Amino acid sequence: MIIVKTKAECEKMIVTGNKLGAIFDELAKEIRPGRSTYEIDKIADELIVKSGGKPNFALEDGYHNAICASVNETLIHGIPSKSVILKDGDILSVDMGNLDENGYNGDACRTFAIGNISDEAKRLIRCTEECFFEAYKVCLVGHHLFEISMAIQRTADKYGYSLCKEYGGHGIGKEMHEDPFIYNYYSPELGLGPFLRPGMCLAIEPMVMSGKSNIITLKDGWGVVSEDRKLTAHYENDVIITENGPIITSVDENVRRHLSKENKQA
Repeated sequence: MIIVKTKAECEKMIVTGNKLGAIFDELAKEIRPGRSTYEIDKIADELIVKSGGKPNFALEDGYHNAICASVNETLIHGIPSKSVILKDGDILSVDMGNLDENGYNGDACRTFAIGNISDEAKRLIRCTEECFFEAYKVCLVGHHLFEISMAIQRTADKYGYSLCKEYGGHGIGKEMHEDPFIYNYYSPELGLGPFLRPGMCLAIEPMVMSGKSNIITLKDGWGVVSEDRKLTAHYENDVIITENGPIITSVDENVRRHLSKENKQA
């Protein structure tokens, strides 16, 4: 069941998302070669608590960290570790969420360049972010849910990349994962899905793979890697559907840069 939020609930979602965006801005300053993903996790935990929230990932059954830290071929759910030391040329996806003191959840992801990365890694990150912002453009009242999936698919196809089929976006609110499920690819048998309505809150998160779309779950039961061990990237923001167009709640410098570029092109 899709939970449509009231205006008051949407305002709480905006507060929560804005806090998460500010946390990403602070965390980005701490991500560099020589740092372990364990250290980054602890910093993120402190920042979330300082903002008045709780790390909602740590509230998931069996998970004990504030972030998922996925390096290079790890697509999602990488467990932070003291033994995973970031080095020049790596790319790191930080998936992070907050359960704010107002009772509402935020969930977002960024893929960071560690030092000097390859042109291919830059292209992959650019594609993954573009997948989201092309999807964001169709988050309009009266459009269908799976037009989001279509936009992601079109963009990945343009770059010649693959999309993860097993995982996707979702609704968000008082629970971090709510209906509906949002496919990160499109196939005609999916149909069009429900209409987008004001008050729907969606976490849209393209997961893009530079090789084939096949994945493997690691022995730890969490980490998901590309079977061919080629680079992967992940990008996510929370979006509220409104009569006046979509609102991204998880706003950081990355989002501001993209929106500024879109406004200049309009």
